[in-house]
This record gives sequence, C-alpha cells and structure tokens, in this order.
Amino acid sequence: MNWETIFGIANLWALLGWVILAFAPKREIAVPFVFFAGSVLLACLYAGLIIPLMAGLISDGGPAGRPPADFTSLSGVMALFDSPGGATIGWIHYLAFDLFVGIWIARNADAHNISRWLQVPTLFFTLMAGPIGLLLYLLLRQFVGEKPEYALLPS
Repeated sequence: MNWETIFGIANLWALLGWVILAFAPKREIAVPFVFFAGSVLLACLYAGLIIPLMAGLISDGGPAGRPPADFTSLSGVMALFDSPGGATIGWIHYLAFDLFVGIWIARNADAHNISRWLQVPTLFFTLMAGPIGLLLYLLLRQFVGEKPEYALLPS
C-alpha cells in the first residue's frame, strides 16, 4: 500500500474542502457538499484503513520488532504513529474532525451574523491547529454578531 499517495490525496482533498468552506459565495449550497464530500468521505477512508490495519489485514509499513499498536497505552499509540500507515491514518482522523469543526464554525457564524472576514482566521486556525481555532471562534462569538444566550456552548 502506498501510504505517501494516500496521505497526499487526503491532504489535497481536505484542503479543497477548506477553501470551498472559507470562500464559497453560497454557503447553503457549499456546506452540504463539504460535509459529505469532505468530512464523511474522509471518515469513510479512515474507517476503511484503520479497521483492516488493526485487524492485521494490511501492513502499516513500520519497522519490525516494535511494540504492537493499540489504543490502551502510550507505547501502543506511539507504535501506531511510528509507521507510514499509522501516521497517515492518524492524519486522516485529524483532517476529518477538524473539517467537521470548521463546518460547524462556518454554519454557526453565519447563523449569528458574524462576518465572513472574521470567520476566515478562525477557520484557518482550525485547519492548522484544530482546538485553537475552535477556541478563537468561541471567544469571537462572545464579542461579535448576534450573541446567543450561552455563547460558549455549541448551538
């Protein structure tokens, strides 16, 4: 399995979703496309790779003799990421979830009349450093646009 190719395609696909999300003039048309063709497709790719990898049906391309990959210990998680396959699958996990959070931010910001120009920086930080972008958006929502009753809670 060519993990480098899978990594590159997933990266470009997610980036296309982010560009559409940030700059599409008609978000009500773009968001469902980005959700299904972006987050859902990446989630399917993730599932299609992690399940056979954890079942031992495909190789992660990592070095022999290392501890077995698992999610129950730090050494097991480190072993998972210590391979091209594990790192690629982990990265796809981040891509799918960060894009999902970006979709929520964009839709929520639109619903609360927050300018697209103010949304773009939070979307950028969500793409680059997921939780920081989410935190920035939640803080932005405290001060800009139509403030919901509980601005720090998802709505």
